Amino acid sequence: MALRLPPFHPLPPPTEGKQALFEVPIQDLHPTQLCVGMAEIVSRQGDFAEDDPKEQRQYLKRKPTPLVRSAAGELWMVDRHHRLRALLELDPKATAFGYVALEVPSADPAVVLAELHRRGWLYLYDGRGLGPQHPSVLPPTLLGTQDDPYRSLVWKLKREKVIASAPLIPFHEFRWGAWLRSRQLPPFSSAKLEPALPAARALARSQAPSQLAGWIGPG
Repeated sequence: MALRLPPFHPLPPPTEGKQALFEVPIQDLHPTQLCVGMAEIVSRQGDFAEDDPKEQRQYLKRKPTPLVRSAAGELWMVDRHHRLRALLELDPKATAFGYVALEVPSADPAVVLAELHRRGWLYLYDGRGLGPQHPSVLPPTLLGTQDDPYRSLVWKLKREKVIASAPLIPFHEFRWGAWLRSRQLPPFSSAKLEPALPAARALARSQAPSQLAGWIGPG
């Protein structure tokens, strides 16, 4: 079973030149997905803890967050949920660098969410894979996103190069997570992925998910 999501518009890259980037408090950003994989967030927090502030700012500038801005100035992030939640948990006053991928000429959040949904820039399935839900249930901040252990599992498989990245496919990891959710795996959690990893590796390397972007196969 592959995750059924609407057609999507590709995210535009930042404009050439650092003047296109601006710094924004992470706590002011609205997420566009209901859940995250907490295993990835814990890993990223370990990485951030080893960086000095200058290294961290340079890294965030190299990985700017695409943002959607309403006429009222509210900002929705359409990528980078894991790294920014990791930072926000470490420091509630943390900032990141972003660029405006889309301006919506309305101050009504419902209009903004409708436009995001039309473009395929919302993920409306919860931590148990249930949905799609109404855009109004999206949490106001990153700290309200739920944990999806299958998203954590796919992150681990990507780290092990069992699954390849597909940066042009929105919610690529969630698509893989939905497929794995439809298979039989031993009980596991984001904090304890090991029980499910052998079976998940074998499934991901089989021919069964070959239609999914990022499939590598037995090699």
